[in-house]
Parts: sequence; structure tokens; C-alpha cells
Amino acid sequence: MRRASGQAQRGGARADAEDLRHPRPSHPQTSRAGGRSRIARDPPCPPPLGPPPGLQALIHLDTSLLVDALTGPRRSGAALRRALEHGERLTLSAPVLYEWLRGPRLEEELTAQEALFPAERAPVFGPREAEVAAALYSQVRRARQREFDLCIAACALTHGAALWTLNPGDFREVPDLTLFAT
Repeated sequence: MRRASGQAQRGGARADAEDLRHPRPSHPQTSRAGGRSRIARDPPCPPPLGPPPGLQALIHLDTSLLVDALTGPRRSGAALRRALEHGERLTLSAPVLYEWLRGPRLEEELTAQEALFPAERAPVFGPREAEVAAALYSQVRRARQREFDLCIAACALTHGAALWTLNPGDFREVPDLTLFAT
């Protein structure tokens, strides 16, 4: 078995080099077990859901509203304009952006979406959102048929946002989700 100090002498890794595969916590909590000390194995608590303190409420748009506001007769266009004029913070999450972009869209519709809700600013669907969506999956009925809606709801919950949808029945039983109504 090689010793770290021997590796350092031979030009290998320094004895005090950080092991990137097994980082040491800056303040390890130790417990005495069997005469040896070990680092506590409790996982860190995930950050609380919602926006950082001090930010005003955010509203995530569902695909149903985006399609209805920016395509065809644009029935929800006036309501969307009023919300923007009242200073509501509106955005669309990455899952909604995906649903929007995969549909048949005219160039003018894509231009309008990008002007109102730039794709680069769409909140991501990352590990925290995946964790919340998985938890929702076990809490709602017919979850298997609603997986994508649960991803959209998880994005809103994770960012402390209300969800503006034209299909409230799809989201009504999602715990703690606030539905925005005009």
C-alpha cells in the first residue's frame, strides 16, 4: 500500500492535496462509534422552496396560456398584456418552452415569445425541480398520465411562483401550488 507522503516524494500527488472524488467538509460533524470517529452521513437539507426573500411574487405561464395568447385568434392576448402592464413578473419554465417550441409555430409567434419571454431566461428544470416532481408523482392521482404537468408544477413550486394555466383542473390537486387567475 502506498502512502501519501511517498507519492509526494516521488512527484505524485501532494500528501495534503484535496481528493476531488471525496471532498472533506469544512466543518465535519463527527460522532464516536466503535472507538473511531466518522463523519455524520445525514444529507444536507435542500434549500427551501420559493424565491429568495425580498423578491416579489413570480408567475409561471403554462403552455395552454402561451399558445392561447400568442397563436391563432390570441384569445388570451389581452389578459397577458394587462398582466404585463400591471407589472406582474411573468416567465415560462424550460418544460413550457420545450412544449411551445415543439409545436408548429409561425416565425411571428416565435418572435413574440422571444420578445416577451426570452428563452435564455427560462427557469431550468434541474435536480431540485426533478426531486419535487418525483415527490408530486407519488402524491397525485393519475400521475402517470400527467408527468409533464408535474414537471411544470415542480418548476413553479421550486421558484415560489404561481402558475397561470387555462387548464386549472390539471393542476388543482397539486399540493401547495397556487393557480393564478385574472
